[in-house]
Amino acid sequence: MTDFFQDQPLQIAGHAFSSRLLVGTGKYKDFDETADAIAASGAEVVTFAVRRTNLGQEAGQPNLLDVVPPERFTLLPNTAGCYTAKDAVRTCKLARELLDGHKLVKLEVLGDDATLYPNVTETLKAAEELLNDGFDVMVYTSDDPIVAKELERLGCCAIMPLGSLIGSGHGIQNPYNIRLIIEQAGVPVLVDAGIGTASDAAMAMELGCDGVLMNSAIAHARQPILMASAMKKAVEAGREAFLAGRMPRRQSADPSSPFAGRING
Repeated sequence: MTDFFQDQPLQIAGHAFSSRLLVGTGKYKDFDETADAIAASGAEVVTFAVRRTNLGQEAGQPNLLDVVPPERFTLLPNTAGCYTAKDAVRTCKLARELLDGHKLVKLEVLGDDATLYPNVTETLKAAEELLNDGFDVMVYTSDDPIVAKELERLGCCAIMPLGSLIGSGHGIQNPYNIRLIIEQAGVPVLVDAGIGTASDAAMAMELGCDGVLMNSAIAHARQPILMASAMKKAVEAGREAFLAGRMPRRQSADPSSPFAGRING
C-alpha cells in the first residue's frame, strides 16, 4: 500500500510552518474570541495592525501578547492604515522596537479609504527601504504580475496579491492573474484580502497559492470559531487537491464505469 503523501512545510524567510492559513486579530468582540478563533484555525502566523494594537506600550490595557504569545506563534506586524511609504517604514521600525528586534513584517500601503487598494508606487518605495534596513518583507499588492515580479526582484520574501477588496468577502475575482503570479514566482504567493467563505480559501489553494491570509471572513462570520475551523479544513483540502492534480475538463461525458462487459450488453 502506498504511503499517504506528506506535504512539505510552508517556508517563509527561513521559517517553516505546517499550517498554510495565516490569520489576523482585528474585528473580534474581545481577546477571548480572538484566542478561540486562532486556536480553531490552527494558524501559526498571526498578523496585527501595529497602529491599533497594544503590545505593552499602554500600561493597564489588554495586551495582545497575552493572547498570542511570541513563544507559541510567529507574530506578523502589519502596516494597516498607512498611506505613504514613510508612514509604513516608520510603523515597521516601531514594531521592531516593541518586539525586541523582530524582522518579519507585512507591508501594506493603501491608496485610499474607499477601496483600500494598494498604492503600488508607495509600496515599492517602502519595500526597498525596509529590505535595505534588514527587514523580511511579506507584501500586500495588487494582482498585477509585473508588479509582483518587481517586488520579488527587490527581495520580498512573500508576495500577497489581493483576491478582491479588503473586507469585501467577494472571493477571488481574477484567478487568471493570480495563477500568472504563481507561475512566475520564486517565493511563496499567498492570497491576502477578499476571502469570504471556505470555498474561496479552497479555490486560492487549488490555484497553487502557498497559503491564505484572512481576518474579516472569520471575525465577521455569525459563528467565528466555527468559521475558523472551516477555513482550516478548506485550506488543507485545497492544498491536497492542488497537489493531487484535478481531472481534465472535457466537452463530452466520460462514464466512470466502462461499457464493455455490461451484463445486458
